[in-house]
Amino acid sequence: MTANPDRHLDEPELPPDKRAKVHAYRILNGYAARGQTVFAGSSLMEFFPIHELQQAFGPSFVCCNRGVAGFVTRELLAALDECVLDLAPSRLLINIGTNDIGEPDYELPGLIARYEEILRRVRECLPDCRIVTLAYYPVNADDVFAGVDRAAAADLFSRRSNRAIREANEAVAALSRRLGIEHLDLNDGLADDAGNLRAAYTMDGIHMYANGYKVVWDNLRPHL
Repeated sequence: MTANPDRHLDEPELPPDKRAKVHAYRILNGYAARGQTVFAGSSLMEFFPIHELQQAFGPSFVCCNRGVAGFVTRELLAALDECVLDLAPSRLLINIGTNDIGEPDYELPGLIARYEEILRRVRECLPDCRIVTLAYYPVNADDVFAGVDRAAAADLFSRRSNRAIREANEAVAALSRRLGIEHLDLNDGLADDAGNLRAAYTMDGIHMYANGYKVVWDNLRPHL
């Protein structure tokens, strides 16, 4: 399957910045190896320094990162060809949905329904692909981070709380079991004694530095 630069997205709902990134992925896919490993999701996946960690600590395998910062489940559905299907991966690791939790109209059943549609579409198009859903990471709403507007952060964390993340993680794990899909919780070591994402690992309470991703990578390596 070869990426077609002239093909439009399935849905018209992507904002310009995300459309531009997906368009860049569509072109990049024309040079990428098929049948390998794909990492897909939102910023928590896009910012995962997979190649650097892989080079430093192994294991060695061919992979593509197709995360898009800000993506919610409906947007990944709109760009599923560019972010997953065009690459025909033999293995897909996916982390999508935390931005859904932060939306004002968020409802868990809606998140799970859209996530299920993503998984079913991948399975239908790529029946031999090993799909792995990843648990959402904890957040840190307690510490103060430089450059972060405290009022805006408080508003976001009123929805995107660790409690909401735990509930969503339980639901995604249950969905994965129901569909017979592998689910991994790679969060061991990320949280402090209060259950918050360790302040040393994050720039804003949500997005992690490389040291936080190193913890995730160490937990993931035995499964690769």
